[in-house]
Amino acid sequence: MLIVMKPSATQAEIDAVVERIRSLGLTPHPIPGAQRVAIGITGNKSGLDPDPFTILPGVADAIRVSQPFKLVSREVKPEDTVIDVGGVPLGGPAIALMAGPCSVESREQILETAHAVKAAGARFLRGGAYKPRTSPYEFQGLAEEGLRLLALAREQTGLKVVTEVMDVETLPMVCDYADVLQIGARNMQNFSLLKQLGTLRKPVLLKRGPSATIKEWLMAAEYVLSRGNYQVALCERGIRTFETMTRNTLDINAVPVLKALTHLPVVVDPSHGIGLRAHVAAVARAGVAAGADGLIVEVHPHPEKALSDGHQSLTPAEFEGLVAQVRVIGSALGRPLSS
Repeated sequence: MLIVMKPSATQAEIDAVVERIRSLGLTPHPIPGAQRVAIGITGNKSGLDPDPFTILPGVADAIRVSQPFKLVSREVKPEDTVIDVGGVPLGGPAIALMAGPCSVESREQILETAHAVKAAGARFLRGGAYKPRTSPYEFQGLAEEGLRLLALAREQTGLKVVTEVMDVETLPMVCDYADVLQIGARNMQNFSLLKQLGTLRKPVLLKRGPSATIKEWLMAAEYVLSRGNYQVALCERGIRTFETMTRNTLDINAVPVLKALTHLPVVVDPSHGIGLRAHVAAVARAGVAAGADGLIVEVHPHPEKALSDGHQSLTPAEFEGLVAQVRVIGSALGRPLSS
């Protein structure tokens, strides 16, 4: 259920509604809006009677939420969520660009990449310090040393760091270095990790699992929000289909569907979405045209030497060309690049 407060509601009236919800053994989720505050309710196993809430002072309405994903639904929050990542917006009218290597490999590699993607227009530096791989014999990342190098790149460029967290055990360490915690596709339904993320107040980029439906993906996000962390963005990175000519099948349909269903920012990963360097820019253009709030792109100064995902990584010059193309599309849609 959603309790919609009147625009004139006082803080004392809002607090009274919150306490009433808690007295029923339920969890209140105050959600500030442009004109008024709404309070989502979770924890009820069956439908709630709205009447006891509508008579409370300051309450405008009590609305049943039809979707199983309550807090991520636009029924609960009609306005787009804009996540403030240390002064850099993720969501809203501006398109956020995230770029960097699949894996942090060395000091020289990450610094060269960071300076190049910033010059091209990126506001976020992506890079993996922990790399879950299909084969246990492939490069697994530099761990904490990789995190230190990402922090050094942030210090030199001002870019915000997006990096993957693999498990509950390494979560505190990654939190010490990262600005945005990326949850990889394999971990989308790692519920113990999602619950821990919900106790933090740190932005989360939740990638879609390779075989996950949109509903399952939104329910995974609900795990994080239900614990109190409302700073979640969704990342479409392609799903597994029968097609073998590309790494994945980027579900471009998911972008407008998500924008209709949820207030959370939607990011597209064209690199994993197609897995072919020559076509990454085309998929990025499609993502922006479909309404994505951001792109996360793999960039490496020497893709042919990359320790992971070199086949889908752009050179800095190629990334600069991609940025020029999506800038034109964003401008046509009234959406500038974040600056």
